[in-house]
Amino acid sequence: MERKRSMTILVQLITSFIAAAAFAVIFNAPRESLVKCGFVGMLGWIVYFLLSTRGMDIVPATVAAAFLIAVVSQVYAKVYKAPVIIYIVAGIIPLVPGGMAYDSMRYFVTNDYNMAVSLAAKAFMVSGSIAMGIVLSEVINQLLRQSRLKRIG
Repeated sequence: MERKRSMTILVQLITSFIAAAAFAVIFNAPRESLVKCGFVGMLGWIVYFLLSTRGMDIVPATVAAAFLIAVVSQVYAKVYKAPVIIYIVAGIIPLVPGGMAYDSMRYFVTNDYNMAVSLAAKAFMVSGSIAMGIVLSEVINQLLRQSRLKRIG
């Protein structure tokens, strides 16, 4: 059982890394940042995956993962002197609820409106939680910057 769980986690790590790095290529991220983009996406996805498989609802799990993605992206942007958006966009890709939105539209087409609305609402909440995690990270970052400036000045 433990071996199966370890294998599942390894597959999740590899596929999320590939997804994030591939989207970095699609978004024309600089070549030297592709591995970092993949790592950011992998880190965010594994946090989401572990939290959601341990019983946490997907909305707070997504907030936590998006927050971590934004924090790591800000650190990478500062260390490697690159725009933070490069890492955030590629890193968020594994969390985007595209499959859920697709299923919602599929249920609309087949006239199963209860299921369609339910999935659409969940996809909307997950999308909002991605935004909330990124904004929360930026707010905390700004507060830390301001407190450092006050100590220096």
